[in-house]
Amino acid sequence: MGGDVIDLVAIMERCRLREAGLRLQDWFSVRTSHPTPMRVLAMAPSAAEPNRPLGFVLQWIDPRHPYLTQRGISQATAQMFGVGMYYGNGFLAGRCVIPIRDEKRQLVAYVGRAVNGEEPKYRFPAGFRKSQVLFNLDRAMQTGGRNVIVVEGFFDALKVHQAGHPVVALMGASFSQRQSDLLLSHFASITLMLDGDEPGRRAAEFIAQRLMPRVPVNKVELPDHIQPDQLSSAEIHVLVGPPNRTS
Repeated sequence: MGGDVIDLVAIMERCRLREAGLRLQDWFSVRTSHPTPMRVLAMAPSAAEPNRPLGFVLQWIDPRHPYLTQRGISQATAQMFGVGMYYGNGFLAGRCVIPIRDEKRQLVAYVGRAVNGEEPKYRFPAGFRKSQVLFNLDRAMQTGGRNVIVVEGFFDALKVHQAGHPVVALMGASFSQRQSDLLLSHFASITLMLDGDEPGRRAAEFIAQRLMPRVPVNKVELPDHIQPDQLSSAEIHVLVGPPNRTS
């Protein structure tokens, strides 16, 4: 009987060889010996296929886990977003899972956040394309607000939403043509509140340069090493104005 470990994973997971390789890399935290620093990627036409809706919904998710309280996420916010500790099986077991929906409110992925220092910090399903979606866009659209705040991470978005502001997350510091199109299609102005570090500032400059010819863009520069999820609702209001502001 021929084959190797990738063939075995492909059979067990019922996926293609490339996806099997990605899952192996994810499971065992494989990294190159010279990791590439995080950076903003140049925008290119989005030719990638959209993420397909999932055919299932995870059960056994606990929105009352202490990890969420420690991150300043209320139980009401966790329940609204479907966020919580996952006690089921699979590659997300024992992680805080976050459902991702597209602009049509279709569930397209779950991501798992480690709560005990395990690597990788975030686990995405193989084949998921972050560049094709903006996290929380569906809720931000429903607010009817003309302005939207753009942040990097999931918990940044949870905290800003909890403070009462329309918000979307890039799920990193990269910005795609598809994400640009989504923003321009639904909002009249953009507030960038990315992380207070060098990658975040470079990303904010990159995004502003590409959006400003089309819409007004306001950049909120956070102090060094501060992320939006570390701010209280009152601090967020000071930086971006009172909630439910339209501009």
